[in-house]
Amino acid sequence: MGKEKKKFKSGIATSFITRASAVKRLQLNLVNFRRLCILKGVYPVEPKSIKKAGKGQKLHRTYFRFKDIQFLAHEPIVQKFRDHRVFVRKVRKAKAKREWTSLDRLNRNEPKYKLDHIVKERYPTFVDALRDLEDPLTLCSLFSTFRKNAKVKSEVLPLCRRLVVEFMNYVIASRSLKKVFLSIKGIYFQVEIEGQLLTWLIPYNFGYSVPGDVDLKIMSTFTEFYTTLLGFVNFKLFTSLNLHYPPKLSTVVQSTKSEADQVEDDETVDDLIGSFVHDLVKVNQGSSIDDEEDEANQQDQDQEEALIAGGTVDEETVKKAREERDEMKRFKKLFEGCKFFLSREVPREAITFVIRCFGGQVSWDKTMFVGAPYEVSDETITHQIVDRPQQEKQYLSRYYIQPQWVFDCVNARRLVPLEDYFPGVSLPPHLSPFVEEKEGSYRPPERLAGQDETKKTESDEDNEEEIGEEEIIGESENEEDLEEGQSSDEEDDDDETSIEEAEKKRLQQLSKQAQKQKMKLSVAAGEVEKTNPIWEAEKLARMERGLQEMMIPKKRKRLYDRLMKKKKEQAKEVRKLKEKRLKYDQEQKAKKKMTGT
Repeated sequence: MGKEKKKFKSGIATSFITRASAVKRLQLNLVNFRRLCILKGVYPVEPKSIKKAGKGQKLHRTYFRFKDIQFLAHEPIVQKFRDHRVFVRKVRKAKAKREWTSLDRLNRNEPKYKLDHIVKERYPTFVDALRDLEDPLTLCSLFSTFRKNAKVKSEVLPLCRRLVVEFMNYVIASRSLKKVFLSIKGIYFQVEIEGQLLTWLIPYNFGYSVPGDVDLKIMSTFTEFYTTLLGFVNFKLFTSLNLHYPPKLSTVVQSTKSEADQVEDDETVDDLIGSFVHDLVKVNQGSSIDDEEDEANQQDQDQEEALIAGGTVDEETVKKAREERDEMKRFKKLFEGCKFFLSREVPREAITFVIRCFGGQVSWDKTMFVGAPYEVSDETITHQIVDRPQQEKQYLSRYYIQPQWVFDCVNARRLVPLEDYFPGVSLPPHLSPFVEEKEGSYRPPERLAGQDETKKTESDEDNEEEIGEEEIIGESENEEDLEEGQSSDEEDDDDETSIEEAEKKRLQQLSKQAQKQKMKLSVAAGEVEKTNPIWEAEKLARMERGLQEMMIPKKRKRLYDRLMKKKKEQAKEVRKLKEKRLKYDQEQKAKKKMTGT
C-alpha cells in the first residue's frame, strides 16, 4: 500500500500564496511590499481554482505565485527597506527627545538603494528596453508637468523633465519622428528607433490639480524605476549618434548666452537644451549625421548590387526598397528651407519639436522662452504660425497659418496646401494617423482626397520624362494630320448629303414591309426577358455561399457565425458613419446659404 496523499499539500494549493502570507514571509510592511513588487515586475495572478488555491475556502483574495515570492526573498533591496524602517523609527525618537546632533547624523547616514542591477536584470538586451519604453516616456512626461507635491519627492519632477528633454533631443538629432496626433488627452508622438515603434503621450501645459482618487505614492514608485531605465536608454542612444551625454551645447551658444545673461549656471543651460533649437556637441566633430546617412545608403546600395549579382533577390524588390529609402529620405527633410516664427498664443514646445525633427528653423518671442535664434522682423521668415484671426502687423514675405498645418503635413508626408489653414478659416478635420484601414472600414472623404493627391504627385513625377518624348512625337504627327485633313474636309461634305437621303428611303421601305407582315400574322411575337448579368452573378454567388455554409462542420460553425456577425456589425457601423457625414455636409451647406458665402 502506498502513502496516502494529503489534501492541499500539492498542486495549485502549493503553487500560490496570499498577499498577507507573502508580506509575513518577507518581513515587510504592505507599502514596502508593493514597492518591491513594482520594482521587480512581480504582479498578482488569478488561479484557475480559487477553492484549491485557498485550501478549501472560496474567499476572493490577492494571490501571488509562490516562486515569485521566493525570487523576491533573495533581493538585496529587501534589507535596505528593513534598514530604512529602522532609520525612520530612530529619527522619530530623536525628534521626540530633541537630540538635534544625533538627528543630523542620522540624516547624513540615511540608507539609500540603487536600481541599476534591477534594470539590467529585467532588460538583458537594449532592444528589450526599447520595446518597454512607451510607459516610461508617458509617465515621466506627466510628472514633468506636476507642481511640487508633498507626496512626491522634490528631486523627481526636474529629473523627469530632464530625461524627457534628452530623449526628444535625440529624436531631433536622429530625425526618427513618424506620426503626430492632437487628441483630448494630449499629443501623441510615434518614433522608430532601431526598428522598434514607440508611441507615447505628452499632456498639454494646462494648470490642473491632481485628483484625490489617484495614489501618487504608487505612481512615484513606477517613476522611480522608469527614470533609471530612461537614463540608461538615453545614454545608449546618445553614444550611438556620437553625442555627449549629458548633452552639451556648442561654444557659440555658450558665448551668446554669457554675453546676454552674464551668468553661466546649470538652469540656463538646461533651458537652452529644452528649447530644441540648438545643435548638441558631438564627441568627434569630424563626421556629421548627414555623412553617416550617406555612408549607410552607400553600404545598402552595395549590398543590393551584391544580392542582385548573386541572384538571391529580384530587381523589382530591390527597386521597391530603393524607392522606400528615397521617400524616407525626402520625408526626413520635409521642412528644410522653411523658417518659422511662433506667436505667443501657440504651444511652443510641441511645434518646435516637430519642426526641428524635419529640418526646419524655429524662433519665437524672447519673452516666451530663452534661446530664440532670430526676431519677428527677420525678412527671411517663410511661415508664421498664429492662432488668432487678426494680427497687428503683417509681412508680405511670409505665410500666416494655423498650428494644425504643421501636424497635418507630417501625417500626410508632404506639404499640404496652405489655403485651408489661413487665420480665421475653419480648419479641415484632423485625422488620426494611427487608424489602421481594413477592408470594409469607413474612410472619411478627406483621407481619400489626400491619398488621391499623393498618387497624383507620384504619377506626375514618374511621367515627367515620358511626357517630353511624347510631345516631340505628337507634334510631328499632328502636322501631318493637319495637312491631310484640309484636303479631305471638302469631299466629306458632299458625300454626307447623299448618304442621308439613301438611309431615309431604306427606312421607309422597311417600315412598310413590317406593317404588311403584322396584318397577315395573327399570333403576336413574344418579348425577350431582359436580365441583368451583375444580378445573376450575385445570385449565383449567394447560392454557392449557402452551399458552402451547409458543408461547414458543427465545430467550426459557431466561429463562422461569430465572424459573420462581426462583419455585419462593422458594415452597420460604416453605414451609420456615412449617414452622419452626409447629414453634416447638408448642415454645412445650409449654413453657407444662410450666411450668403
